[in-house]
Amino acid sequence: MRTSLAVLSLTLALCGCATSSLQMAPAAPDHPWSPSVDASGTLTASHSASSITPSQGYVLPPNPAVGDLPVAPIDTSHVYTLADLIDLAESTNPDTRVAWNVARNAALTAGVARSTYLPRISATALGARQTASGTSSALGLSANQNDTFTGSVEVLSLEWLLFDFGQRDALVDAADQGVVIANIGFTSAHQKLIHAVSLAFYAYSAASARADSADLSLKDARNIQTAAESRKKHGIGTVIEVAQARQLTAQAELARVSADGNKSDAYAALLSAMGVSPLSRIQVADASQRPLPADLDRPIDRALTDALARRPDVLAAVAAQKAADAGVRAAKADFLPKVFLSAVGTHANGSLDLSAVPAIGDQSPTVNLSNRRWGATVLVGVTVPIYSGGVRNAALAQARNRADSAEETLSRVKLDASQEVVLANSRLHTSLSAVSASRALLDASQVTYDASLAAFRQGVGSSTDILMAERQLLEARNASVDAHSAALSAAATLALACGTLGAAPN
Repeated sequence: MRTSLAVLSLTLALCGCATSSLQMAPAAPDHPWSPSVDASGTLTASHSASSITPSQGYVLPPNPAVGDLPVAPIDTSHVYTLADLIDLAESTNPDTRVAWNVARNAALTAGVARSTYLPRISATALGARQTASGTSSALGLSANQNDTFTGSVEVLSLEWLLFDFGQRDALVDAADQGVVIANIGFTSAHQKLIHAVSLAFYAYSAASARADSADLSLKDARNIQTAAESRKKHGIGTVIEVAQARQLTAQAELARVSADGNKSDAYAALLSAMGVSPLSRIQVADASQRPLPADLDRPIDRALTDALARRPDVLAAVAAQKAADAGVRAAKADFLPKVFLSAVGTHANGSLDLSAVPAIGDQSPTVNLSNRRWGATVLVGVTVPIYSGGVRNAALAQARNRADSAEETLSRVKLDASQEVVLANSRLHTSLSAVSASRALLDASQVTYDASLAAFRQGVGSSTDILMAERQLLEARNASVDAHSAALSAAATLALACGTLGAAPN
């Protein structure tokens, strides 16, 4: 009776261990979680974490160990060109390291698939103690028997799949294509990083040029204000002209503040694209004189053909289709017999009464042990699958569905890629045309402004003309800057769409 109660109590205690962990969660949906914090700042969901700390609220305690940002190797005295920024990004951006690890894991997976051609060998050593007790009776007499046996068992086993009608070959082919896909992904990650840094660099260059334009506009506004005040001083101007000129100066001051803020935002976006700390200080080279692409005479159909043959997503889709086809072959081979070799060597010592050693780890069960002797068994056999409740048929159907989906995915990827190339090519041509038009507009606006300012200073021009000319000149400057940046960005985007963006775009 006492034994039964003890067993029942132990069972209830063990059942309560799992549900008692609810104390590690918040006490209620409207109460904050209060974790335990060790000396290093690591948070722990201990059983005391359900306590309520109203003063803390929904603010987590700090962990000093994670408060530092990674430090990039930046030379503050060096002026970084686009190529320099891309090199720095490729060595520090976490995305490239993640893609590299994915490729390495895929290669290891292929190695695991190849290892299935090799035998599996395992060794096990066991030490045991057996106790037997009981009562026997005969002719009205009873006797208690208590025996204890000790001994050891050593087992060496080998399992080797000799032939499987190409199933392992198919699985290795699928794993190899997985390596190809991962390596393509690694290359694609670098291409996307180059593209992101390039666009951020061009955007920062445009924002910097806009800030310079705002400075020039403020200088022009002050010149106009000086001329208006001079006209009024000599009796040929009006109070309204002076007030309008001062308003223009104030607007130029505000525009400069906004342009400086946009420049700071573009700088932060550039650091983010590179994957370095936002507190980094980098001298960025000027891109205002960066040449625009000129060789655009190649037919679009030829460019499209070359792009489809090189784009990472298309090549990855091709590899995925091959892997899916290999999966179909592996599923078909699962219907066929397999030839295997199995060998077991054993040694039993002592007085143990054992007939088998259960499966331990990767080792299969060992049967037919003999006490106090060496033993060896070698088996060569064939396993023939007969009935599995339709599991193999379902697996084959799934593999065929995956192969069909991979084929359709390849078609979809090629169509999407074609559209991206055509659109990127069209946008580049449009951007280059916009550059030419904006430069012509800037030249005309500069002439108009210079003439209007000269006439205003001579007392023959109106304030309306000079104010409008100054506004149009600022807009022309910004349009020229934006068109140049857009053309450079469009060229980088076209190179990415064609799969040729392997270095800093030129």
